[in-house]
Amino acid sequence: MKPVLISLWAMILGMSSAYAQDHSGHEDNSENAPWSQADAYFDPAEMAASRSHVLHHNGDQAFGMVMLNRAEVQMSDDEEIGVWDGSAWYGGDTDRLYLKTEGEYSFDEGDLEEAEVQLLWSRAVSPYFDLQAGVRYDFEPEGRAHAVLGFQGLAPYWFEVDGALYLSDEGDLTADLEAEYELLLTQRLILQPRLELAMSAQDIPELETGAGFTSVQAGLRLRYEIKREFAPYVGWEYHSALGDTADYVEAAGGEKDQAYWVLGIRTWF
Repeated sequence: MKPVLISLWAMILGMSSAYAQDHSGHEDNSENAPWSQADAYFDPAEMAASRSHVLHHNGDQAFGMVMLNRAEVQMSDDEEIGVWDGSAWYGGDTDRLYLKTEGEYSFDEGDLEEAEVQLLWSRAVSPYFDLQAGVRYDFEPEGRAHAVLGFQGLAPYWFEVDGALYLSDEGDLTADLEAEYELLLTQRLILQPRLELAMSAQDIPELETGAGFTSVQAGLRLRYEIKREFAPYVGWEYHSALGDTADYVEAAGGEKDQAYWVLGIRTWF
């Protein structure tokens, strides 16, 4: 499974690099690239140098942002779960320091089921994609440290994507990939499909995780931006354990498939 994960990672990076090259304006001077139309009137090499100068010059200016992408309650017939997913960053257009965190809290059990924090250095490798590297620590379900190599950016057709490989201090190799899309129904009413896929290169019995694709989450959220910085939302999400991971879940008395109604807020500053 490990070679498959590495191949998948190489394919994703190759696609993002090709997309960035085709859309950066440095290589594509066709009529389908409106940001490169100046190349028809000025020397393309000079325009490429100018774009590079602007990118790196603006990257010298430091600023920051805090984003709580999801703060929600997921409700089903069997349980209620509190979920958070947020990040903070500081830096310029080229280099940034990221702090990411996400987790789940069980209202039925009264304790944390999952909680993690990542500290990453992010480097812009194109106008559309950043490569990221750093560390991650899981507080729950077990205290584990991971080395992280990931990426985030804007894929074709304006899909926001975020993926990473994780190598734990126990030698376990896992990966995840997230994709989101924002459909503007009005200037303030936004429908957001979201998909998350998780993988593991080996069985991890203590975490009830099997080798292969381990889980998928797919959902829709409809939010209303009262202000650009504050938006409540409602939605629906489906969770499914896959492969050997589903067997672990069912052996422990759980259900491998769950559907949840979602109520939450999204805010940033």
